[in-house]
Amino acid sequence: MQEILIYIEEGYADWEIAHLGYQIKSTNKYDVKTLSKTKDSLFSMSHLYVTPDYDVNDIHKSDISKYKMLVLCGGMFWSQAQFVNEDVRKLVDLFIMNKLPVAAICDATTFLAFNGYLENVEHTGNTIHHIIQSCPNYQGHKYYVNRQCVSGEQFITANGTSVLEFARDILKRLSVKPDKEIEAWYQFRKKGIYSE
Repeated sequence: MQEILIYIEEGYADWEIAHLGYQIKSTNKYDVKTLSKTKDSLFSMSHLYVTPDYDVNDIHKSDISKYKMLVLCGGMFWSQAQFVNEDVRKLVDLFIMNKLPVAAICDATTFLAFNGYLENVEHTGNTIHHIIQSCPNYQGHKYYVNRQCVSGEQFITANGTSVLEFARDILKRLSVKPDKEIEAWYQFRKKGIYSE
């Protein structure tokens, strides 16, 4: 069974991947694994204690055909490192080289922008102003789209308020269920049972 890798670090925003992990696992089409710099246990922003399944070296030593997608979860660790993360950059390069999609939400999108991955592809993030302020060398202005989530050939990008949109677009890319079912799932969770 192919795996979906979700990259996390200390203080990752666990709610940004909560819907995604469950929906993928419930179909039994893919396995979901967490990945970090090391296999040391860490806390999420909600203070959940997690031990990653893999460290970055495990991925480089394994057969890339084992994986279907790399998901970069948001969290304060991206900005705390000033969007420099050589380990993740090498992972993104590996997935691009093998034509495997990379999905990023919140400041993980800023990391992609900072490292020049979004210069020639449509993308979104935590506002264009945030990206410009955080990424002095950013050249992707004309490709920035004011949408909650943007799904392209190589990248799926989302801002930090688009947890459901992010999950929806990833689920569609993975074809875990028919698009109609995924859209119904999304609409139900977006609108709820009762209108306010």
